[in-house]
Amino acid sequence: MEVKKEKNVYRQDKDHSENERHVLKFSPGGKRFKVIACEILFREVCRCAADSKNIIDPVFMAKGLHDIGEAKMTTRLQKEIDAVDPDKYDAILLVYGLCNNGVRGLSARLPLVIPRAHDCITLLMGSKEEYQRYFNEKAGTYFKSTGWIERDEGFIEGEDGTSITSQLGMNRTYAEYVEAYGEENAAYLMETLGDWLHQYHRLAYIDTNTGDKDANIEQTRQQAEERGWEYETLQGDTRLISQLFSGEWPEAEFLVVEPDEKIMPSYDEDVVKSQPD
Repeated sequence: MEVKKEKNVYRQDKDHSENERHVLKFSPGGKRFKVIACEILFREVCRCAADSKNIIDPVFMAKGLHDIGEAKMTTRLQKEIDAVDPDKYDAILLVYGLCNNGVRGLSARLPLVIPRAHDCITLLMGSKEEYQRYFNEKAGTYFKSTGWIERDEGFIEGEDGTSITSQLGMNRTYAEYVEAYGEENAAYLMETLGDWLHQYHRLAYIDTNTGDKDANIEQTRQQAEERGWEYETLQGDTRLISQLFSGEWPEAEFLVVEPDEKIMPSYDEDVVKSQPD
C-alpha cells in the first residue's frame, strides 16, 4: 500500500483497511501534539500526558461548552483550533466525543484526531463497545466522575446558562438543599427535580483513580440513596486517552481528519467520519 508523506506526517491512502493504523514517523525526541480537551477530563488528561513519550501541550475548555448549544460550542472549539501554530505541532488531538454534535464541522490546518466516542463516558470507560455493553445491560444510569463532581460549574464567559447537571439537581445533596433553603423547601425541590430525572434509576461513579476517590464515591452514593436509586462504582479505563497521545491511531477507534476535511457525525457504529471541507 502506498504511503504518502505530508508535513512530516505519514499516512496511508484513503482506502486503508479498518485494521491498519494511521502512524506518525517518530523522531528521537517524539512528536509534539496540541491537545484540546474538556476540563471534565482534566485529571485524566494530565496523567496520560505525563506518561506519554510525546510532547503534549494541553489546553482545557470549560465544561459549560456543552450547555450553550451545538453552534456556539463548535464556534468556540474552532476558534481554539485556528489559534494553533501548524508549524509547531504534528497534529491536534481532541479529547472530546461527538458531544451532541458539538464537534461537527471542525477542521484544521494540520491533522486533527478525535476518538470515535459519543461523549466523555466512552473516554472514561475505555471504549465505545464497553459503554454500549453497559448501557444495554443497565439503561437508566446517570454517570459521575471526578471531573463531573469537581468541575460541574464550568461556566462560559458571556453566557448565562447553568449546567445541565445543575438544572437536574445532580450537583447537590438533600442536606445541602436543607442548609440553603430550609427543610420544607428542600423536600419540594427534590420532588420537583425528580420529575426531570424519571428516566434514571441508577447512579454510577466511574473511578479512574484520580482526585479524592473516597469522598467522591461517598457523595455519589449518598445522592443515589436520597433519590432511592441503585448505586454502583465502576472501574474506569483511560486507555483511549493514552492511545490518542501515543501517536498511533487505529482506525476502528480514532478518526484522523486531514487538512482538507472536516468532522461529521456518521450515524453508525463509527460515530464520526470525515468529509471534504
